[in-house]
Amino acid sequence: MIDKQTAQHYSWGDGCDGWHLVKTPTLSVIQERMPPGTSEVRHYHLKANQFFYVLRGILSFEVASPKDYAKEFDLDAGQGIEIIAGEIHQVRNRSASDVEFLVVSNPPSHADRVSAE
Repeated sequence: MIDKQTAQHYSWGDGCDGWHLVKTPTLSVIQERMPPGTSEVRHYHLKANQFFYVLRGILSFEVASPKDYAKEFDLDAGQGIEIIAGEIHQVRNRSASDVEFLVVSNPPSHADRVSAE
């Protein structure tokens, strides 16, 4: 069994948290928490396909394929989105409350990240 209390924890960004629920050479499942007003840098992955699923709060997304204009939208709890390799993306918490979500990556994305800033 695995949960946030037993999972490997890491900090990122400005006060954000992540917990590795599954960490294998072929699959990554991470639960993340972003406080209000935080964001991740705009980036993409060369190989990793990802699925983001919101558990609590509202997660703001910007997504663009390399030849497309960016699209912005908000995901509520119970909603998710698939990001395919090569799609530029950025998540933000524009709300006044923490947002918690799952990030499922196949293959794992940490060694496969390219800044799009």
